[in-house]
Amino acid sequence: MTHYDLVIIGTGSGNTIVNRRFADWKVAIVERGTFGGTCLNVGCIPTKMFVHTADLAATPSISSRYGVDEELIGVRWPEVRDRIFDRIDPIAASGSEYRHHHADNANVTVYDGTGRFTGTKELTVDGKDGQTSAITADRYVLSAGSRPIIPFIPGLEETGYHTSNTIMRLEKLPRRLGIIGSGFVAAEFAHIFSSYGVDVTLIARSELLLRHEDADIAQRFTELARGKYDVRLDHETIGVARNDDGSILIRTLYPDGADKIEVDELLIAVGRTPNSDVLDLDATGVEVDREGRVVVDAYQETTVDGIYALGDVTTPHQLKHVANHEARVVKHNLLHPTDRIKADHRFVPHAVFSSPQIASVGLTEEEARERGIDYVVGRENYGDIAYGWAMEDTSGFAKILADPKTGQIIGCHIIGPQASSVIQPVIQAMSFGLDAYAMARNQYWIHPAMSELIENALLHLDLKLDAKG
Repeated sequence: MTHYDLVIIGTGSGNTIVNRRFADWKVAIVERGTFGGTCLNVGCIPTKMFVHTADLAATPSISSRYGVDEELIGVRWPEVRDRIFDRIDPIAASGSEYRHHHADNANVTVYDGTGRFTGTKELTVDGKDGQTSAITADRYVLSAGSRPIIPFIPGLEETGYHTSNTIMRLEKLPRRLGIIGSGFVAAEFAHIFSSYGVDVTLIARSELLLRHEDADIAQRFTELARGKYDVRLDHETIGVARNDDGSILIRTLYPDGADKIEVDELLIAVGRTPNSDVLDLDATGVEVDREGRVVVDAYQETTVDGIYALGDVTTPHQLKHVANHEARVVKHNLLHPTDRIKADHRFVPHAVFSSPQIASVGLTEEEARERGIDYVVGRENYGDIAYGWAMEDTSGFAKILADPKTGQIIGCHIIGPQASSVIQPVIQAMSFGLDAYAMARNQYWIHPAMSELIENALLHLDLKLDAKG
């Protein structure tokens, strides 16, 4: 049984922890899948590369409103796919090669296999090569990530299906794609494949798409999506089967009856679940909540001293920028155990790279009301600013929530072009305590830029700041 100073399970953000400052530590890294984790291989990076090409493919569908007549001649799917993964796959391979063989990692041992705890700080690794290794360590970092949830649907396993792990590597574009789900993964892939000319059917159990967004945002997105895709709301999928011609039959129930939907490929996009169950954490004493998330304190430490956790295995946010932040916190706390720092999860933003884009930070109106927080709303339409007017945007808007007495911003929600970038000044203001009045009045805003959307939304807030008028 080999003993280490530190064992890291998972090579997503956890892989960023070990650098030359750990040169005098004996380190083991355990990876059961592909080096680089979800974001690099099957998440944020490839999906956004597909989204970019989808945005290009979708341009002809709206160009005529500007007096420009364009036509989409075709999408060369194999070239689109291979351009993306011919860049990503070598990065994953080089990351593995670096950890396995580079001189900088002489103190690092990589175990390619599945690690399971057999004691408080004892781990057994079932290697991909068939070998089993038993290791112990003083400290562990659990960064094992998450995986797609597969709901129980009669006939699903026999019929076959795709998840976000596999849908991007299809051999050819289907004529019809069914997507079961209503969250950000479903929304992004609906945009991608629809833009490539695929007939997309979205099947949602809920009455709204993106129902966890601010209600105004979710309602607007649902309205727009119904104009682009075949959206079946309030539909419960009760079975799937493979037809004789190879197509897939999806059977659903909804309040007014039953539906039968035929597609050529099926994507399951109902969420992700932490990989905590793979680790056999019962043997360690590490606490896991009812959602399967590893319980950590403000320092990202679990209920067992010396065992830290980060990323999707512990956070409800399941966002790469959150995992990266937590990795920096864990790195510091491993190196400075007597001067530890806390993670900052006060203002965690997120974006949906759909069409249109959505971005959000802070409280929604519904959350503010539930918590009894006093707030005012400032709202601005894209179509009411010069750049939005030039774009002929008639559906996008931003809304900002603020405390009427202090002017502190408590939330911001945007649907429209480049929402993921437009929201950044608000994230900064919230993080550093800049009030809405000062943010709007005490700096220049470039005219006529997209950022005027935020400036005007701030100016529409009905603030009661006696000192500032």
